[in-house]
Amino acid sequence: MTTLDTHPAAVPAALPQPPAPHPHTEPDDLAVALAVLEAERAGLAELAATLNGAFSDAVARLAAVSGRVVVTGMGKSGHVARKIAATLASTGTPAMFVHPAEASHGDLGMILPGDAVLALSNSGETAELADLIAHTSRFGILLLAITGRAQSALAQAADITLLLPPAREACPMGLAPTTSTTMQLALGDALAVALLHRRGFSRTDFLTIHPGGKLGARLKRVGDLMHTGEALPVAPANLPMPQALLLMTGKGFGCLCVVNESGALAGIVTDGDLRRAMGPDLLSRTVSQVMNPTPLTARPDMLAAEALRVMNERKRPITALFVLDEANRPVGLLHVHDVLRAGVV
Repeated sequence: MTTLDTHPAAVPAALPQPPAPHPHTEPDDLAVALAVLEAERAGLAELAATLNGAFSDAVARLAAVSGRVVVTGMGKSGHVARKIAATLASTGTPAMFVHPAEASHGDLGMILPGDAVLALSNSGETAELADLIAHTSRFGILLLAITGRAQSALAQAADITLLLPPAREACPMGLAPTTSTTMQLALGDALAVALLHRRGFSRTDFLTIHPGGKLGARLKRVGDLMHTGEALPVAPANLPMPQALLLMTGKGFGCLCVVNESGALAGIVTDGDLRRAMGPDLLSRTVSQVMNPTPLTARPDMLAAEALRVMNERKRPITALFVLDEANRPVGLLHVHDVLRAGVV
């Protein structure tokens, strides 16, 4: 068993305590809040001071797990365990929460050889964990503990124990789990982020498992949203303007991509270019005589949010970008409406 050492000092006595409520006076809510935050800040500072090689051992062992990390805990520790499991899963470490009481009634079947169990209990004596601990021992499943007592049953059974330092709970009676659960949560976050770094988890990986909501929208790339194939309004440089106008109208984007003989971008024609070129000879010209030869463009791997910024940075914002490959050939078109519909802001 590897244990995360803590300072042997007793719970600091100098921490400010929330004022005890008086039956005839209103409490100073701000003072209470500040005292709670200070108590929890002190607990986190003490936790940071105790980190040592045991934490690195835990990260290494978890990174080597072929199955899932099963996070468990009872009561408030259980609520924290659910969040830790969700954070692990969303950052590249397959994880799930198993309720320890339900584990004793069949859910132990969810925990298989090759998995690891991360058990949270501040006292380390949570009775509901007993069957789960026995299960890990029976099947040789890695057991990691986050607890506040080095001599507890959980700490003694665990392969690696991350020991929470002694810290005063923020509630004035010292009973409600507050500082201790904050430390549990922070330690779980530290494990998840350390594993993220060890696995080389990238923004692309993050998007794969966060396709919805604001996080997914922020990470979408131009290639995910652009129009391709027959939808693209593309014309050769010598196309007469009457045919060009028909093509622009038919495709419905209000723009036209002009390409040279090799298929690379030569310029674009937009509604604005048409207005500027308006005259009696417009229909006698070719697109090369009307086009803008230096348009703004995008690449398929550009973040959609960056493409939106490019559209908006002009004095007169533009509504579409042609997307080019490495040979500057058009492979797509990104319209501002596509970006906004995807929730990119």
